[in-house]
Amino acid sequence: MGLRDKLNEDLKNAMKSGDKLRTETLRMLRAQILEFEKSGAGREMNADDDMKILLSSVKKRRDSIEMYEKANRKDLANKEIAEIAIVQEYLPKQMSAGEAEMIIVKIIAEAGSKELSKVMPLVMKELKGKLDGKLINEIVKQKIA
Repeated sequence: MGLRDKLNEDLKNAMKSGDKLRTETLRMLRAQILEFEKSGAGREMNADDDMKILLSSVKKRRDSIEMYEKANRKDLANKEIAEIAIVQEYLPKQMSAGEAEMIIVKIIAEAGSKELSKVMPLVMKELKGKLDGKLINEIVKQKIA
């Protein structure tokens, strides 16, 4: 079952159960999928496109959380945190920083380079969707230094 089918099924269930937050979040994800399909890409969505949409959604919410916390709007920040939890149900299981660190060290050794521009694409290819991009970037910079 593709992401779109799963979202539609989960959206029906959320609407039936009266879960307003879940319904809103799933509708937003479905809207992003429809936007992609109408963007003129000229191809069917694949797993990478699904991942990009989900990761983009999480990133936007994390940015919003930062702004809300700076403005002392805990209520809105908490709503965004709850929405992130819903979106993450559709992402692959997130790995710990320790697990990622071991993989990053291995990739750096295999690449034979300490240049961020050469190592980062290899690391992102391996860890995309499994850990937050900012955290990956911090770990890579730490290991290269």
